[in-house]
Amino acid sequence: MKVLKPLVYLWAFPTTLVGLLATVPTLLTGGRARWHSGVLEVWGGFSAFLLSKLVPMPGGASAMTLGHVVIARDAACHTRTRSHERIHVRQCERWGPLFIPAYLLASAVLKIRGRDAYHDNPFEREAFEKE
Repeated sequence: MKVLKPLVYLWAFPTTLVGLLATVPTLLTGGRARWHSGVLEVWGGFSAFLLSKLVPMPGGASAMTLGHVVIARDAACHTRTRSHERIHVRQCERWGPLFIPAYLLASAVLKIRGRDAYHDNPFEREAFEKE
């Protein structure tokens, strides 16, 4: 059964709202945004700072999906990570408001078990396998 796209956007909206909240300071600090295939892509400014300095990974992250918003360090990062991040968009459409808690819980459990909280995360494994 195919779900109507407006319902998918509504189900994912709580996660998208988090992405929109990151968009405002990005635009206020010289960042840019554009629509690409139904997703708001945001880069530069605050997003670049957030991904490079505040993401708890060695070296930070190139991009991050928050519902139908994908933030990246720069436009080139969007191009390089688009297929991977679109898998996360589909995950957000499936998990809706549970996406962020499920992703963080999976990472925490993996970390406690001595595994890699990013590369062993089932959400990331799916994105790497399908990209």
